[in-house]
Amino acid sequence: MSRTVLLVEDEAPIREMLKLVLEQAGFNIEEAEDFDIAQDKIKEPYPDLILLDWMLPGGSGVQLAKNLKQHEFTRDIPVIMLTARGEEDDKIRGLDAGADDYITKPFSPKELVARIKAVMRRVTPTSKEEPIEFNGLVLEPISHRVTANDSPLDMGPTEFKLLHFFMSHPERVYSREQLLDNVWGTNVYVEDRTVDVHIRRLRKAIGEFGHDAMIQTVRGAGYRFSAKL
Repeated sequence: MSRTVLLVEDEAPIREMLKLVLEQAGFNIEEAEDFDIAQDKIKEPYPDLILLDWMLPGGSGVQLAKNLKQHEFTRDIPVIMLTARGEEDDKIRGLDAGADDYITKPFSPKELVARIKAVMRRVTPTSKEEPIEFNGLVLEPISHRVTANDSPLDMGPTEFKLLHFFMSHPERVYSREQLLDNVWGTNVYVEDRTVDVHIRRLRKAIGEFGHDAMIQTVRGAGYRFSAKL
C-alpha cells in the first residue's frame, strides 16, 4: 500500500517538481501551499509523513510542527523540514519544534527520497518483544507504550526507538555515530547533533520520576543507559 506524503510548499514550481519526484518513488501526494491549507489537510486519514517548508504564507513551518506535536492524533506524524536555512541554530530550532529530519536546499531528489524512506522506517512500530523494565520504567514494544511507576509517558516515535535501544543494551557506552547507525540506520543522512536533540527530548519525556538520570553522558565517548545511578 502506498504511503501518503503531505507536501507543504508555497512555491508552485518547487511543489510540482517535488510532487513528480515523490510520485515516481511510489508515494501518494497531498499538496498544501500555505499554513492554513496545510492545517486543514492534516485530518483523518492522516498523512504518513509531512514534508514541510520552513517559510509559508500565513505562518511558519516551525509553528506548524509545534502545533502537530501538541495534539494526540498528530504528534506521531513524522515531519521533515525543507528549507534554504542552513545555519546550525536554524536546524536545532527545527528539530526542537518536533521535526524528525531537516533537509537544506538545494538537495538531490535521490537524497530526499532516501531521507523520507529512512524516517518512515524508523517510526514503524518495533517488532514484537517482551516488555523491558528498569527501576519502574517499563517499555512495551507490542503496544508501543512506556510507563514510569505505572504512569503513562508521552514521547515521539524516534524517542521510543532510542529508549528501546538503550534499554535493550544497558551498561554499554555508545557514540553518537553508533546510535545513528543502530537507531536511525546506516544509510540515513542525519547529523551527529541530531542525537543530542533526541536525547534531550527523551530525558524530558522520562524525567518525571527521575528516570532521566539513567541516560548518562560519558564525556568524550557518548551515552550510556544504566540503572546504576
